[in-house]
Order: sequence, then C-alpha cells, then structure tokens
Amino acid sequence: MKNFTGFKTDYERKGRDRKVNVYQKIKQIISEADGVLIGASNGLSIAEGYHLFTDDAWFRERMGDFREKYGIYCILQGMAVSYSSEEERWAYFSRIIKEKCLQDEPTQIMKDMYELVKEKDYFVVTSNGEDHFIPAGFEEERVFEMEGKLTEMRCTKGCCDEVYPDREAVLRMAEAETDGRVPERLLPRCPKCGGSMEVNYGEYSSFQGKKNWQEKAARYQGFVNRMRGKKLVILEFGVGWRNQMIKMPFMQLTAAEPHAKYITFNKGEIYIPDGIQGKSIGVDQDIAAALREIVKVG
Repeated sequence: MKNFTGFKTDYERKGRDRKVNVYQKIKQIISEADGVLIGASNGLSIAEGYHLFTDDAWFRERMGDFREKYGIYCILQGMAVSYSSEEERWAYFSRIIKEKCLQDEPTQIMKDMYELVKEKDYFVVTSNGEDHFIPAGFEEERVFEMEGKLTEMRCTKGCCDEVYPDREAVLRMAEAETDGRVPERLLPRCPKCGGSMEVNYGEYSSFQGKKNWQEKAARYQGFVNRMRGKKLVILEFGVGWRNQMIKMPFMQLTAAEPHAKYITFNKGEIYIPDGIQGKSIGVDQDIAAALREIVKVG
C-alpha cells in the first residue's frame, strides 16, 4: 500500500521548493536591474486590508449608519453618493481617510516592497488613492497616483489646479463628527476663492488636464525614456486585466524593450500575453506572503 501521507508531504515540499526558486529568481532579476517600474491597483489595497468593493465586516461596523441611510454596500459606492449636506459628505470621507489612509506605521507589505527597490532607480504608477507608498519611504517625486489620492483635497469649483493636504482637516472633522455630520465651522475651504473642498480622487479622465497630474505624468514618461535599452524590471501588484491604464502600457513596454522583465503579482488572476511569456513571471500567491519571502530569500 502506498504511503499517501508521505506522498502528500513530499508533494508539498516540492511545491515550496518551486516557490523558493521563483522567489530567488525574482530577487536576482531585481538586483541586476538598472531600474524598476512598479504598478499597483486594487489587489494591493485588498492585500493591505483596504477593500473598496466589498461589504465586509469593517464596512458594516464603521460605516453602518451610511450603509443603512443610503443603501450603500462598499466604500466606493459611498464615494459616489449625493449626500444631503457638505457636513455629511465630509463625515463619510473623514472616517474613511482617517482609518484607511492616514497611517502611523506602514504595513509590512509596503515596507517589503520598498526594501526591494530602495537602492534602485524606481518609479511607481498606481490607481490606488490611499497614499500608502510615501509613508513607507518612497519619494513623492517618484510616485504617480493616476486617479489622485484621498489624502489631498481640491476646490470643488475648480478655481485653480492646486491640491492641498487634508490630514489636519480630516483629523479635526473625524474627531468632532456627531451623528454622521461634522460641524460646519470645520468644513475645509479653498484658500483661493473660499469655496467648498472635495477629496482629490476620481476618474482618470478628470485629472488629465490638471497641472499637478501632467507634471507627474511627465516624470513617469521621463523615467520610461531613461530606461530605454536598459535592464528594466516591471513589478505589477494586484492589477486586474481590466485596468488597461496600467497593464496595457506595461505589457507594451515589456514587448518593446529587449532587456525588460515583467513580473506580475495577483492572487487568482494572472494574465500574461503570449508575446511576452518568455520574459515574464506570474506570481499567483498572496501578495503580502510573496513579498515577505522574496525579501527574506538568500
């Protein structure tokens, strides 16, 4: 009779060995690279515990009053609601920003990611709005938030292209909120025109004409141009195939650059076109666990 227990143990050992080999290969590729381009989307946020699309326990517990009143079942739905007042709208956003965006300590995921690239010429492109890269050590000039970020605010009238940090205003409002409303006296006002303010986050197309967005887009293109003909590693974290504003340019760049390597991390959804299979690695694992192992591997 076969020893099935032993067979299973051996099978699991071989599976672990294969993972270690892949992790070693990834770390070596990064160490030999001239530059690293990072792309991040919702899958990375989920790995950190910030889920825009799910009616999870956190949302039901912390946003239950808005959930009941407006029939919203996730963070993103709540961002699109037409609230009855500015005081109520900022109550919703100040809760989200305080608890999911403003970090006293970066997550281990972000620490590990920074550890892998901190000695390299790197650039980050992300559609995530929670602003977790810079607190982990990434330089602000090397991070392009394509859809803005919740830790900034802008004039609702669009009187100018300026954006302003909202940390202090958010903490004051969140502290003073009562019954789903913040005091009118704490509502942020535009320093230029005195009008109301809103979070600097939204659809990709709404940012393209803004000076701040164009400057960051230019830095992104400058990095890509600087990497032409060099050993470029593209690291993609939690970017689904539908996110074409990140994934499509990344795959095109991989195909065009002879020395480029494309490494995509996305649990349950790995998409690599046939044309770049030979220079790509797909990691269908938990992003946090994979990064931890890559950092630790010799």
